[in-house]
Amino acid sequence: MNTPAHLLIGAAVFGRPVQSKILLAAFAGALLPDLSLYVMAGTALFILAIPPGRVFNELYYSDAWQTVFAIDNSFVLWGALLAVALWRQVPWAIALTGAALVHVLLDFPLHHDDGRPHFWPLSSWVFESPISYWDRAHGAGWIAPLEACVAIIAAIVLWVRRVPLWAALLTGLLLAAEFWIVRQWLFFFVDS
Repeated sequence: MNTPAHLLIGAAVFGRPVQSKILLAAFAGALLPDLSLYVMAGTALFILAIPPGRVFNELYYSDAWQTVFAIDNSFVLWGALLAVALWRQVPWAIALTGAALVHVLLDFPLHHDDGRPHFWPLSSWVFESPISYWDRAHGAGWIAPLEACVAIIAAIVLWVRRVPLWAALLTGLLLAAEFWIVRQWLFFFVDS
């Protein structure tokens, strides 16, 4: 699933009560499982000037990168952190860890050959889903529009709740980014 959709869904599900601290935690939590990819790929591409083909065909699948992805996409870790947040009754921590857990739960069935070891540290097994959110050869032609519809619903939920202005503007920006990304997947990436 695309990161903007994750942020919208995470905030819609865990952004209650409608307070800036809670909403910010939900947006942040929904971003955290993808943040390492942005940092590592951004550093490789823009600072180290490594060609995109090497970054996404070699480094992405390297043991080092997969270890980082295992940690920040672990059902086990996010579930344990959410359990602690619920036990301690810390609303911002519940929003952050809950949104992160929803992120990894939504990613699990939507990665064909680029999945993560979601059960780390208990297992390094990676589920190879028959469908993909981005690969048209594996259903992105119908997953991408469905994802966009869910993102629209999440944005409407946030706006109906009358979130603070910063969150309403961020919601609009994320929705626009989601539409742009879905457009790229549907019209510019071709089946293999």
